[in-house]
Amino acid sequence: MTLADAMLEAPVTAPAVTYARAITPTVSVIIPAKNAAAYIGETIASALAQSEVTEVIVVDDGSTDDTLAMVRAIRDPRLRLMTNDASGVSAARNLGAYHARGDWLVFLDADDRLRPGAVATLLTAARTAPNAVLVYGDYNTIDSAGRTIGRRDLLKGRHKPSGHVLERLARGNFIVNGGIMLVSAAAFRASGGFDVSLRYCEDWHCWCRLAALGEFAYVPELLLDYRLHATNTMNAALRTPQDFFPAVARVFDDPLILGKLPPGAAARLRQAAEIHLVTYSAMQAVRFGRYREALGYLGTIGQRSLKATPRATIKIALSWFGI
Repeated sequence: MTLADAMLEAPVTAPAVTYARAITPTVSVIIPAKNAAAYIGETIASALAQSEVTEVIVVDDGSTDDTLAMVRAIRDPRLRLMTNDASGVSAARNLGAYHARGDWLVFLDADDRLRPGAVATLLTAARTAPNAVLVYGDYNTIDSAGRTIGRRDLLKGRHKPSGHVLERLARGNFIVNGGIMLVSAAAFRASGGFDVSLRYCEDWHCWCRLAALGEFAYVPELLLDYRLHATNTMNAALRTPQDFFPAVARVFDDPLILGKLPPGAAARLRQAAEIHLVTYSAMQAVRFGRYREALGYLGTIGQRSLKATPRATIKIALSWFGI
């Protein structure tokens, strides 16, 4: 049995666990990296610039470029390097989390960057939410050169859910990126970590399992620069809703999650999750100029639920403005 498999030996019912808070909490940033030489230096620097970060763990996932050399060239006692033998991003994150020493975990992608003060902001929120197993904020988008291209700052005053969020989260992933959150290390390990069998939306499934274990807390701040560049743009352009639906099946076949949902709610929430992912696919199509494809996805939404169509239409239109 591999370490990644071992991480998924998780409970099927929510354990009665109290996640103790340290007086001075420690934070581990976990960065899975594969052929990330173009951005890994900037990403690591953004994490090390957070004075509250105790360690930064880079898990190399079989890079064939200069990623390893660049990480090794950085001289900071907080930086640790591990290798994962190309087992995939979920296994890389699980490996880093297994060895992390921090009370809290941040899952930062190798091409993104934390904004100044991001970790301090999340820790402050965590102190006011003693029952939270996950504290999260928001992000903006940047291009390959690091220039801001998103306009999410226009959504001032927007609030996402806090407290017991599982029912809302099962409708669709409103968190999106692991770099905008602190996750209780104890809760993450109790949840079983990321499911290595899922190619897409494995993070959503993991967040749902965490939401079955405890409360979330939202901070209305932009904490991360999420990079859109040629590689991830091309990958996103090739995805369809069918790529995401295996994760929907996994979420709604998970005993831990189902055991915490209201009785009889699973079918309704599953339909909402599918519509959410079709909407996301349409938004991506708009961002990459594939407007005919976006209209086709909007038609699919209309066939599934006329009630959901107006809201989906607004979200798809907003994506044209980078929101």
